[in-house]
Amino acid sequence: MLNGLATLGWITFVLGLAEWLRQRETDPELVRKWVHIGIGNLIVFAWGFKFPLMLCLAFCLPFVGLTLVSYRLPILQSINGVGRRSLGTFYYALSITFLIGLFWTLEQPQYAALGVLIMTWGDALAALVGQRWGKKVYRVFGVQKTVEGSLVMAGVSTVVSVGVLGSSAGWSAMILLVAMGIGVLASGLEVFSAGGIDNLTVPIGTALTAWWLLGG
Repeated sequence: MLNGLATLGWITFVLGLAEWLRQRETDPELVRKWVHIGIGNLIVFAWGFKFPLMLCLAFCLPFVGLTLVSYRLPILQSINGVGRRSLGTFYYALSITFLIGLFWTLEQPQYAALGVLIMTWGDALAALVGQRWGKKVYRVFGVQKTVEGSLVMAGVSTVVSVGVLGSSAGWSAMILLVAMGIGVLASGLEVFSAGGIDNLTVPIGTALTAWWLLGG
């Protein structure tokens, strides 16, 4: 009961603060990233509190549908209100649902947490750093990227991987090497993904790779 209330309280806080910031004309990209990070961190509640699969899906599946509807109706403006025409938000919800469905079934939820948290923190911070401080610009498939953003993506993904894999499998040199490899992979997937598809390729690619490397 208390676990559910804590989770509901976090969701209310994230969305409430996002709406408050939006109404005060805060940079829409900052608001969007706040929601991106806040919602993504729900995986920590699900993993840490050992929520059952059906409870997780009861939240995830309606969220997937809501993101699709939001492209037609003026809802979830704190997420979609940045003038973009991509399915990134839908892919974000879909990848979370897929990873939870797969790894909860396999009784290895840490890999779902790994993929979601890499997407949550790595992608969000890489975008913010690249947009504000990125100086070394390059293009891949017509999409502008920055060296600084790509390095942040690799670094944050490595740190997340060390934390998740270390806490679940034990701290070792092997875990560090795998985490570094996952960090490089996450950055590469983000670079070569366009149209919001990185919200699928990054979390699913990193989670499956870590699971395969560690003998899943």
